[in-house]
Amino acid sequence: MQQNSNVTEFILLGLTQDPLKQKMVFIIFLIFYMGTVVGNALIIVTIKFSRTLGSPMYFFLFYLSFADSCFSTSTAPRLIVDAISKKSIISYNECITQVFALHLFGCMEIFVLILMAVDRYVAICKPLRYPVIMSRQVCVILIVLAWIGSFIHSTAQIVLALRLPFCGPNLIDHYCCDLQPLLKLACMDTYMINLLLVSNSGAICSSSFVILMISYFVILHSLRNHSAEGRKKALSTCTSHIIVVILFFGPCIFIYARPPTTFPMDKMVAVFYTIGTPFLNPLIYTLRNAEVKNAMKKLWHVKIMTE
Repeated sequence: MQQNSNVTEFILLGLTQDPLKQKMVFIIFLIFYMGTVVGNALIIVTIKFSRTLGSPMYFFLFYLSFADSCFSTSTAPRLIVDAISKKSIISYNECITQVFALHLFGCMEIFVLILMAVDRYVAICKPLRYPVIMSRQVCVILIVLAWIGSFIHSTAQIVLALRLPFCGPNLIDHYCCDLQPLLKLACMDTYMINLLLVSNSGAICSSSFVILMISYFVILHSLRNHSAEGRKKALSTCTSHIIVVILFFGPCIFIYARPPTTFPMDKMVAVFYTIGTPFLNPLIYTLRNAEVKNAMKKLWHVKIMTE
């Protein structure tokens, strides 16, 4: 990568500089990250090999779990290692790569959540046409478009990052590289770049959240015409989705859809949606979904029996 500065590396200050708190950060986030990887891997393997989870909803859940694992991996391992390192140094190229990965998988998660809402809308509001509208071929095309859209978004972030010149301090008051902390170090007027950032990341987060909330409002409103059992099943699925949407988009909007101002709570909010939400998603989708739990029990029971 061609850099527009004389800075070749950055120092990440992390969540805290206190040695005792750093050890706590190491232990807590190691547990969180391991739980994220194991939980999402269980969902991925279960959906991949279970014959009962072949519907579009679980096809999209497969990619949500994959995006969650990658999204958390883009920040958590470095946060964990840096917590026990004397000096947390990240090279310029590694920093830019982290920005790309963070936005690629974060944007992919947003698009998959939208596709899951579309799937629920069609299943509940247009049940007779559901097999045609949400065919396997359509689902594959939608996922491919989501990957393409995510790649375009993350590439736009890299283009903005590469335009930033760094000629002074290289201390990043954060646990990972992202455009907001990098903007603070740039030796140029960053107003226009921040405006582009808000119109890109901020607009994606805000507009996606509004679209999702409207879609779920329409879905819940249409449940009046369903049977009590149908309402209960639909509400269980939609409630899980709504919880995930709020947990992810709340912090995301707080970080990206605002003027160039920093708050002391920024790092903790970022931790919640980059590490906390990917950890909670498997719990939400398994604890509140009887089909996934039953499929897991059957799959692992058969595996144990064959061994």
